[in-house]
Amino acid sequence: MADMQTPLRKVRGLGAAREGTGHFWRVRVTSIALIVLSLYFLGFVISLNGTDYATVRAALAQPFATLMMGLFVLVGLVHMRLGMQEIIEDYIHAEGQKLVLLILSAFFCVAVGVASIFALLKLTLGG
Repeated sequence: MADMQTPLRKVRGLGAAREGTGHFWRVRVTSIALIVLSLYFLGFVISLNGTDYATVRAALAQPFATLMMGLFVLVGLVHMRLGMQEIIEDYIHAEGQKLVLLILSAFFCVAVGVASIFALLKLTLGG
């Protein structure tokens, strides 16, 4: 009687919160994506080392470079939000405080993402 989960639920990895396995895999997938995107980002920055503003802007105006930079920012922010969620859920025990911190963390990620994408688009499209 101690174990109320069905065998199917055990196989699917659905625990009490019904999202532990999904969270685990989202963190792993964003980690792998960030490895690839970080290597591209580092190569891009190193290749532009010592160049002037116009050259950097021209390089960022290339659609592939803009896409990769945007993905780097977005995937990095998703990964950061997932990590902060895990930290908050593990170390904050007061439910009200936990909820407030989770909401603030999500809003922070959205604000940084909007500002970053806006700056990237402004650089690439001119203005």
